[in-house]
Amino acid sequence: MIEATLCFPLRGGDPTTADESDGEVLLIEKRRGLGEGWYNGPGGKCEPGETPRECAVRETREEVGLEVRDLEKAGELTFRLDGETHTFCHVYRTRSFTGEPTSSAEAHPEWVSIENVPYDQMWEDDRLWLPGILEGKTAVGEFRFEGGEPLDEADFVDHDLEWEVSLETAVDDE
Repeated sequence: MIEATLCFPLRGGDPTTADESDGEVLLIEKRRGLGEGWYNGPGGKCEPGETPRECAVRETREEVGLEVRDLEKAGELTFRLDGETHTFCHVYRTRSFTGEPTSSAEAHPEWVSIENVPYDQMWEDDRLWLPGILEGKTAVGEFRFEGGEPLDEADFVDHDLEWEVSLETAVDDE
């Protein structure tokens, strides 16, 4: 099983009311690896001894050059492939970051209007959980795929999704 993270930096909108209708989210177009050519948030696999929060900070720095802090845990997503757990993903969001997003060998970053997230160029399950995450909700979900490796070529077949679940909520300035 892979333990991984996704981080969604946000800007604009009204953070006091969770109205993100005129806000933007930083997405990346993956240039290599799992999900190549698709959009998602910066993130990746946790390294041995690394906390998920540390992973989200490191991966965002490596992929797009942003230094993120004050991460808010927004979701815990389990991805199952042919009945086996493939990936457990910790999802974070933040409005606190420094730097300007820059392209890397792994990712091309783009600020995208929350109203215009390109769900047709993302994992099929993203349209089920990401809108709520971007609205400020928390989620725990399980997403089932069938068809064998690699995961990004398997068929999405079913899911369970629970909203406004209490997650680890501590924020810190790593």
